[in-house]
Amino acid sequence: MTTTASRTSRSSIQDLAYIAVFAALIIVLAFVSIPVGAAGVPVVLQNAAIVLAGLVLGGRRGFLAAALFLFLGLIGLPVLAGGRTTLAALAGPTVGYLVGYLVSAGAAGLIAYRAPARNRRVQAVWFSAAAAVGLALQYLCGALGLVWRAGLSLAEAVVAQGAFLIPDAAKFAVMVVIALGIHAAFPDLLSRRK
Repeated sequence: MTTTASRTSRSSIQDLAYIAVFAALIIVLAFVSIPVGAAGVPVVLQNAAIVLAGLVLGGRRGFLAAALFLFLGLIGLPVLAGGRTTLAALAGPTVGYLVGYLVSAGAAGLIAYRAPARNRRVQAVWFSAAAAVGLALQYLCGALGLVWRAGLSLAEAVVAQGAFLIPDAAKFAVMVVIALGIHAAFPDLLSRRK
């Protein structure tokens, strides 16, 4: 007979494993980077992986996966696009995106986990909305970072992000499909409401 304490302990260990796996995935996807745009911000898969973490893990665990990835960069690991560390990026124009990573993972997860556990059509709607909010939050925080660190006006910062809109929308749509597939394979993830 399984006790409540052992189930809680097993659940906590499982949560830590999920968080670590998604932090690793986010780091790996940093190596897919295409430099474009006037402000020097590259097109990366990392920002989409951040939202994928929220869609798959929920708000709390998605936020923690993003936080772990950023923490590893703070201690000197090259976790960001171009092999940069979080510490180095804090002084550059991408600082707002780092904040946006935390916010978007949590927000996307909170929205996605409102979807019913076994209704794929409704999940697709919730996940699409969650991904759109996650992308919007990354853009908002990124624009504010560009204003602060790159000396752009808010209008210039918004325009600078225009080159990323279509590629990001496509990446985020793929992440929604991946998240739906993961939840189809592991329906208990969504029913746990973490």
